[in-house]
Amino acid sequence: MPLLHWSPRSPYVRKTMIALQEKGLSDQVRTVRTGADPMIPHPGLMAVNPLSKIPTLELEDGRVLIDSHVICRWADRTGGEGPRLFPEGEAGLLAERDEALGAGLMDIALNWLIEGRLRDAPQRSEAMLAVWQTKTVAVLDWLETLAPSLAARPFDIGHLTIGTALMYLDFRFAAEEWRKHRPALAEWHAGFLARPSVRREPFQDDPRPAS
Repeated sequence: MPLLHWSPRSPYVRKTMIALQEKGLSDQVRTVRTGADPMIPHPGLMAVNPLSKIPTLELEDGRVLIDSHVICRWADRTGGEGPRLFPEGEAGLLAERDEALGAGLMDIALNWLIEGRLRDAPQRSEAMLAVWQTKTVAVLDWLETLAPSLAARPFDIGHLTIGTALMYLDFRFAAEEWRKHRPALAEWHAGFLARPSVRREPFQDDPRPAS
């Protein structure tokens, strides 16, 4: 059985888990809690994935897949159920564009979290905190304009990634109230949150690994 290095607080892992649910593969992949941390290299994980990042998927034939994009592509090709996450042609281009947008929002949020909460106070940069907040607002405003087109097309990897990124903002930056003044995006995301694959495993915090 494939082995997925997993965490309940990673948006990239959550994206992968939703894809596995959508494609009917969640019971065919074993998960292991791996304490990857952006500021603490994980020697055991680095023996499998030198980037020391999750998700990492170890396949039964010995191949290792890294990055949520790659693992979601594997799920789309392997699973016999659910929507086509990576469609062909122009639809596929839009899907992967929106996947990049959602993944970029995850990256911004994670950098914001590292700068504002994981670094010791004397090392924090107020200038960088402002950068991450400004970029987050810009992406959210862009997504507000995209919400009608998201709602109009079949569910794909773009929907999955954007929806997960917004869930991560709820998890880590609820005080920012991203829904405020963005009614179209909020309405679209309410539908995303109602999907069974999304409800299955919410984000949860747990202790960081020891340095």
